[in-house]
Amino acid sequence: MQMTEQISKEHDREQVAFLEKELRYIAGIIKQKGRKILSNYTVTPPQFIALQWLFEHGDMTIGDLSTKMYLAFSTTTDLVDRMEKNQLVMRVRDEQDRRVVRIHLLKEGERVIEEVIQKRQNYLQDILSDFDAPEVQQLSMLLQKLHVEMKED
Repeated sequence: MQMTEQISKEHDREQVAFLEKELRYIAGIIKQKGRKILSNYTVTPPQFIALQWLFEHGDMTIGDLSTKMYLAFSTTTDLVDRMEKNQLVMRVRDEQDRRVVRIHLLKEGERVIEEVIQKRQNYLQDILSDFDAPEVQQLSMLLQKLHVEMKED
C-alpha cells in the first residue's frame, strides 16, 4: 500500500470517528430537548415513541409495536394499558380476524404527537436560523442520503 493511500484511509477513520461523535451528540441534544418538551405533557418518553410509531405507520398489534420499540411484549402491554387509560389509544379487534387486537391512535394521542413534533421543529428552526439556505438544503440532502443508506444496510 502506498503512503498516500495509507494516509487517506487513516483520514477516513478519523473523519468517520468525528462524524459518529457529532451525530451521537446531536441525537443526545435532540433527545434531551424532546424530553424537556414532553415534561409539559402527561406522556412518558417511551409512550411518545409508541405514539410516534402509531402516528407514522397506523394501527399495530402489541407484538408489532414491541418489536419496533425493542421492548418485551409485557412491557409494551403495560405501556399500552397506561396510554389507553389516558385516552391516547384504544384496542380494536381486527375485522378479518377477531383474535387479532390492534392498537389505534385516538385524537388526543394524535394531538399530543403533532404538538410535540411542532415544538421540536420550532426548536430546530431556531437553531437553523444561523445557516443560509444552501447550507440547510445541503444538510437536508446529505442527511437524507445517510438515512437511505442506513435503512438499506
